[in-house]
Amino acid sequence: MDEAIELVNLTKSYGKLMAVNNVNLQVHEGEFFGLLGPNGAGKTTIVRLITGLTRPSSGKVLVAGHDMSTEPVQVKREFGLIPEVSNLYNDMSAWENLIFSSKLYGIQKDEASRRSMELLELFGLKERLGGKVGQFSKGMKRRLAIAMALIHRPRILFLDEPTGGLDVQSSRLIRQMLRQLHIDGVTIFMTTHYIEEADQLCNRVAIINQGSIVALDTPEKLRSSTPEVVIDVAFDSPTQIPAELEVNFTKLVKLREERFRIYTTDSETLIKLLRAFADSTGRSIMAMSTMKPTLEDVFVKYTGVDALAAERMEQLRPKRGAG
Repeated sequence: MDEAIELVNLTKSYGKLMAVNNVNLQVHEGEFFGLLGPNGAGKTTIVRLITGLTRPSSGKVLVAGHDMSTEPVQVKREFGLIPEVSNLYNDMSAWENLIFSSKLYGIQKDEASRRSMELLELFGLKERLGGKVGQFSKGMKRRLAIAMALIHRPRILFLDEPTGGLDVQSSRLIRQMLRQLHIDGVTIFMTTHYIEEADQLCNRVAIINQGSIVALDTPEKLRSSTPEVVIDVAFDSPTQIPAELEVNFTKLVKLREERFRIYTTDSETLIKLLRAFADSTGRSIMAMSTMKPTLEDVFVKYTGVDALAAERMEQLRPKRGAG
């Protein structure tokens, strides 16, 4: 299988801080690849290294077979980049942004006009082609940013937090567009804080923590990589799970006063004990379900970071240069 991206012993340090630590990674041609990790784990640094915005301390970056260190121009012709912080010109129209982007890639005027109109129509922006970008919503700006990254028909698309800070409707629309691009054969490399988004979209997912890749596989295989089963149990009144049951589970999460999420490697025994506990205390179990761990559970296992909490913090974090 051809590799669209290959990282060989890639390392980036800032003084004593090791932002990326000896990473080896291959992304296949035509793959939708996701990179997950908590804030400061190295996700954005890896994107910057691959796209030539930052030089590595050591190691090699190959994109479509070209070495970024010796063939940067050839590499940059192969990809489009949508950074987390907007790269749009707010005082220019959508049309002017696209034409300007086409000039950077040396696209001839007639072709640039045709391609710009195609993209504006594809991304639902044709009616706003003359509108100043500064008056666009966040979702419209993100769609325009993706259109600009596609102006030169790249083989590879890099997205850093593509739906960060967007409303539900805009996020859903962006995901639909990305699915179609993937179907059309574009290789997509995406970083995201949204675990469910990666689970829905990606063929494979890597989890990075403290600069190192700690897990890499399909979402399905990552979810199956732990022997644990998750039990959700709700009693009819507030309670506490007794200490003597702790030996039968690996983790307990109190969801409400009467509801718990328990991780165990022996669900059959624990279910019997929970029923016995309810009977002995005069309580009833109102609901109980068992399920395999989610990708979010796998994320927590490898990073120690609560993924939902990380998403909430990301939503509250100010965006530099956002507009």
